[in-house]
Amino acid sequence: MRWQGREESKNVIDSRRGRVKKVGAGLGIGSLIIIGLALFLGQDPSAILQQTQSQQAPHSQQAPPSQADDQLASFVKVVLKDTEDVWNVLFREQLGRNYKEPVLEIYSERVNSACGMGTAASGPFYCPGDDKVYIDLSFYQDLKNRFQAPGDFAMAYVVAHEVAHHVQNQLGITMEIQRKRGRIPEKDYNNLQVRLELQADFLAGVWAHHAQNMKGILEQGDIEEAMNAAHAIGDDRIQMQSRGYVVPDSFTHGTSEQRMRWFRKGLESGDLRLGDTFEAVYL
Repeated sequence: MRWQGREESKNVIDSRRGRVKKVGAGLGIGSLIIIGLALFLGQDPSAILQQTQSQQAPHSQQAPPSQADDQLASFVKVVLKDTEDVWNVLFREQLGRNYKEPVLEIYSERVNSACGMGTAASGPFYCPGDDKVYIDLSFYQDLKNRFQAPGDFAMAYVVAHEVAHHVQNQLGITMEIQRKRGRIPEKDYNNLQVRLELQADFLAGVWAHHAQNMKGILEQGDIEEAMNAAHAIGDDRIQMQSRGYVVPDSFTHGTSEQRMRWFRKGLESGDLRLGDTFEAVYL
């Protein structure tokens, strides 16, 4: 993917470890209170301060992100900017409305969101409660090593898929599906979840279509990387690898074939009208 030297999104929070300011670099209000209490109790304030700072020290000793991680963070910011440019145009021209851009938070290991605690093990996710996309950059290595889906455009597809969930939230589709939870049989709700995820794959393809037309982002092999990623994270493939068998009624994202097909449909057409997975008879 052609991304070096291009504009990065400003809607990014980088909360990776090692980017937190050192604790105890000066005497704040908390330190002054500790000193006052120590003097009042007839204790040595320096000893108490030293103990307090030693307990907080691990936060200041975390290794900063590597150069490779910083480069990957720049890549993700460029992809996010591309999604902003495409969806701003599509919302205005095809939907007649304004697009509210999401915030993307890059974190390490774990993060608090309006949807609860997220971890690197759960992979990238979108939280409709705070309109934010969350990603631990270690997922890039997971794609490469665990899922055998390397390549920068494989990662771009993942980011675009999560942004597509934001698009669905903007259009009220996510809330409509969530309202049905607990009101319909679990099997039927899982089916709706699959359709929601496949629509996000379609929308990721729509993004790639228009990003290519607007900016010429694609290089040889990029589409194959995205298709490989879509195949690698299909429910059937993941269940077979982890369980040794497949339970279709428990699917939440769709099969490898379905994810690839809907992404390609969006990529080839670029037409939002063709992405109604909820009315599709054949998923």
